Amino acid sequence: MSALPVRPEAPAPEGQSLWSLVREALGGSRRDLTRLAPGRAIALIAIPMVLEMIMESVFAVVDIFWVSKLGANAVAAVGLTESMLILIYALAMGLSMGVAAVVSRRTGEKDPDGAARGAVQAILLGVGLSVMVGLLGGALGPKLLAAMGASPAVVAVGAGFTRVMLGGSVTVVLLFLINAAFRGAGDAAIAMRTLWLANSINIALGPFLVFGWGPFPKLGVVGAAIATTIGRGTGVLYQLRALAAGRGNLVIRRAHLRVDRESLRTIMRICRSGVFQSLIGTTSWVGLVRILSTFGSAALAGYTIAVRVVLFALLPSWGMANAAATLVGQNLGAGNPQRAEQAVWRAAFYNLIFLGGTGLLFVIFGEAIVRLFTTEAGVLAHGTHALRIVSAGFVFYAYGMVVTQAFNGAGDTRTPTLINLGCHWCWEIPLAWLLARPLGFGPPGVFAAIAIAFSTLAVVSVALFRRGTWKQVKI
Repeated sequence: MSALPVRPEAPAPEGQSLWSLVREALGGSRRDLTRLAPGRAIALIAIPMVLEMIMESVFAVVDIFWVSKLGANAVAAVGLTESMLILIYALAMGLSMGVAAVVSRRTGEKDPDGAARGAVQAILLGVGLSVMVGLLGGALGPKLLAAMGASPAVVAVGAGFTRVMLGGSVTVVLLFLINAAFRGAGDAAIAMRTLWLANSINIALGPFLVFGWGPFPKLGVVGAAIATTIGRGTGVLYQLRALAAGRGNLVIRRAHLRVDRESLRTIMRICRSGVFQSLIGTTSWVGLVRILSTFGSAALAGYTIAVRVVLFALLPSWGMANAAATLVGQNLGAGNPQRAEQAVWRAAFYNLIFLGGTGLLFVIFGEAIVRLFTTEAGVLAHGTHALRIVSAGFVFYAYGMVVTQAFNGAGDTRTPTLINLGCHWCWEIPLAWLLARPLGFGPPGVFAAIAIAFSTLAVVSVALFRRGTWKQVKI
């Protein structure tokens, strides 16, 4: 097998300044991460991953900021549509788990051809599935929106938004999937640039299409969907060019562009549990939205705004979790499970510092933060309650999200799938309904169930991770 090109490890790793470390991480480090100290390896791969997710979180906030100016019905339409889109995100994230696990393991084994074959099989699978989903979603969008509990006024405002967002799902899947392949290979800087490009276009174009600035037509909430799809599509084109040009460790050549049954079977085996795992977690949000929709547009709009703000914190933390997953896969491939475990605990501690501090700020300044997006009294009240209550679970979830991703990085998607099944479907949704309806707490009961589920997932994940069975998973 030909070895991946790596930079020499000799240059004084311990004497490297923080700034030079940041510059190397952002420039696209080609170091062998399995030969570095865990803290330094985490920094090199986590810095671009966190910045990648920060851009995604900025987009989530900016996008809802513009839409919120169109009123509660527009925000509710976005919230209901995204509760359906998370089914597509589940597909994308499940495929991403499979390709990241395979690519990182092959990278650790110094098998670049195996990594490229795995990436190609995942792309072929992702395109086939997402095109079918997009065609169905685009055709049935308004009916699906109504089935989610949208009022006629919300359907009238948001039908076009739903059609465009569901119809463009192939861009979502490919953006997730190819970036996961880059991260698995250690090319986190390329993944970062992809998302910055996609979301920069989205953020810049959004208000022009929403409000009809300059020569652009005033499309309202549909304009936000079009801007999003254009931005993501541009990001996918950048990814494909980077793969073909060989800008990082992961390079796809003409010889790789064929069906490889062995690699495809491996990807599909991991992805089956991965998709179901993501589906469990994401459909739990659908269940929560369905419960909240019975309390009216104000509760739903407040929750939608709060969730966007929560994502502002959680998405950068996913960058840290993805870094841990990559290091687990690569170190297992290199035959060093002890270093893999060290990387997980170090990344979880860093995540705790970030999320704990952010959660405290959200609790203290919750109302002021939500007020940036709305001045409607009902929406403001519900959004503030949601932000403060959900943030209370951040300290626990800092560990939970890193540890569950570490399982996935090892190729053990079954364990976190069972954890998600228990914590979300069997615990969170019934608890949310119980607190909101029979016990009479209303929407705050739903928000409390989210924080409790976050905490439960973290405790269970850490307990199972300590058993160490993930170290024996073969890919």
